Amino acid sequence: MSFAKNTLTTFAEKAGITINGDGPGDIQVHDERFYNRVLKGGSLALGESYMDGWWDCDNLDVFFAKITKDGEHSDLIKHPIIHTLLSLYSNLQSKARAFEVGEKHYDLDNDLYEKMLDSRMVYTCASWDGVSTLDDAQEQKLDLICKKISLKKGDHVLDIGCGFGGFAKYAAEKYGAKVTGVTVSKEQKKKAEEVTKGLPVEIILTDYRDIVGTFDHIVSIEMFEAVGVKNFRIFMDKVHSLLSEDGLFLLQTIGSNVSTNVGEAWLDKYIFPNGVLPSLQQISKSTEGLFVTEDVFNFGSDYDPTLMEWFKNFEAAWPSLTEKYDERFYRMWKYYLLSCAGAFRSRNIQDWQIVLSKHGVEGGYKRI
Repeated sequence: MSFAKNTLTTFAEKAGITINGDGPGDIQVHDERFYNRVLKGGSLALGESYMDGWWDCDNLDVFFAKITKDGEHSDLIKHPIIHTLLSLYSNLQSKARAFEVGEKHYDLDNDLYEKMLDSRMVYTCASWDGVSTLDDAQEQKLDLICKKISLKKGDHVLDIGCGFGGFAKYAAEKYGAKVTGVTVSKEQKKKAEEVTKGLPVEIILTDYRDIVGTFDHIVSIEMFEAVGVKNFRIFMDKVHSLLSEDGLFLLQTIGSNVSTNVGEAWLDKYIFPNGVLPSLQQISKSTEGLFVTEDVFNFGSDYDPTLMEWFKNFEAAWPSLTEKYDERFYRMWKYYLLSCAGAFRSRNIQDWQIVLSKHGVEGGYKRI
């Protein structure tokens, strides 16, 4: 047995995985070059070799839940040195790069997202407390956000990273709010304008650094992952300048248990270019002197069922998507959804809703 094969076999066994076994999280290796490739290339090579068909797994979500559990098997999930150096010495989330994630990920044909997501096309973690369908879970999450910022009729809300307009439509329809949504995706802008037509909603294609105005409340629902460590304080300074003196800012973001300045290499290359998950420490540091932290809520475990529902919808829709996407894309997208589901299941990554105010809510913030 080669050194690489022996090393990865030992690693797998420690994580409870048998190579070429028949368990739900076991992997089947089809190409012996897999071992050297992954040992040298880490998580990037692991994902690329899967896309190339060098290995398979009946339940990728189970596999990733095992290898990411408690970070104890994280040696495999390493970063190529060039990826780390670029993050250290370059601002990968600079204004000049702001639209890259929109062009690469969100500007995919909206048909894919329409088939994969709920009826409101909400592309963020749902709230599954007491509900059983994706539509209900996403609507519950949107309502929770509106309540957490004490939204009322006539309020003007800024949605930084508005996606396909799900929150804007909900806040305008259900709460009578005026909403300004900001996105870096042309396709998201097009869809958001379509779904909010006739409502007091404006969708703007721009970088967050170029937003102007004053808003009663601000929300940013899983956009902060694209901001980058070098820009966390810049982002918070901007939000502070845009928020009314008695307004509330709700930040929902996927987060890491440890502070880092580098994103996961495979996700960075194929799914979310220039993305970095913040830690609570990094978020807290970026808000010092600007905001009072009123509430922190972690519902990261709800992302597992959300992603599994997205995958179920994607899998069911795949026959209708084959004219636009090839088998390599299918394997890439499956790997993306199920690897993330596994990481949330193992609690290796989190999803936080953080409520912030400029001066502290008089009498104390009432947690929803």
